[in-house]
Amino acid sequence: MHTRLSSVKNKFLLSAGALLLASAALSPLSIAHAADKTSVKVGIISGEDEDVWREVIKQAAAKGLTVKTVIFNDYNQPNEALQNGEVDANAFQHQPFLNNQIKVNHYDIVRVGDTAVWPIGLYSKKVKSAKALKEGAVIGVPNDPSNEARGLVLLEQQGLIKLKPGVGIAATTADITANPHHLKIKELDSGIIGRSVPDLDAAVVNTDWALKSGLTVEDRIAQEPVKDNPYNNFIAVKKENVSAPWVKTLVASYQNDAVKTVFDKVYKGTGETAW
Repeated sequence: MHTRLSSVKNKFLLSAGALLLASAALSPLSIAHAADKTSVKVGIISGEDEDVWREVIKQAAAKGLTVKTVIFNDYNQPNEALQNGEVDANAFQHQPFLNNQIKVNHYDIVRVGDTAVWPIGLYSKKVKSAKALKEGAVIGVPNDPSNEARGLVLLEQQGLIKLKPGVGIAATTADITANPHHLKIKELDSGIIGRSVPDLDAAVVNTDWALKSGLTVEDRIAQEPVKDNPYNNFIAVKKENVSAPWVKTLVASYQNDAVKTVFDKVYKGTGETAW
């Protein structure tokens, strides 16, 4: 009888122990620990940013985090890859662009740390200033919603067009209320607009694509202000990972003097770090 009671007691203790272990496995601390990583994939756009991220990789390694960059050649790919879990983070976009992507694709993606700002520019191989553009000039602008608005605002800042009051970063060509020089606005894909500059009178081009297309600061006839610029780029992750320790480490691996030194060398004054 004593032996049987002892056996029942042991089974009860084993069951209780198993429950305690299961509870511990489901505790917030355990879940947070499980969410941490020692190796992550980060989606970036090909080009000069690859050089910057080589330094980020070094900085992360010193902090115990292995970073592998996944290179994309199209603005629409990195967020899709992040949402699908093909990468753990990306670093290529500004908030208006992400806002539009979330609106269209319902992504669960958030901003976690600023990287840099590249003032969008108006480039030309035919004239040396915005004021020198002729009547009926053909002006290229990016065809994605956020960067098209950015380009139109720049044209307005240069006195070339007028937009409906208050449209700001949501502007489209339908919001042009005055076009005194009868400019022809041509919407082009961001990836090819830089290469199209010689065939246009001028074009608004994102800095990374301008550099890839061989355009230089000397070809830039106007640019948006840097101060209070709403187009700071940043590192983004899925919302569920915001509090994961590796995210803080990744951001710190970008936001430091060593990375700034490489950034300034690579971008030659066409961009500025923004943390």
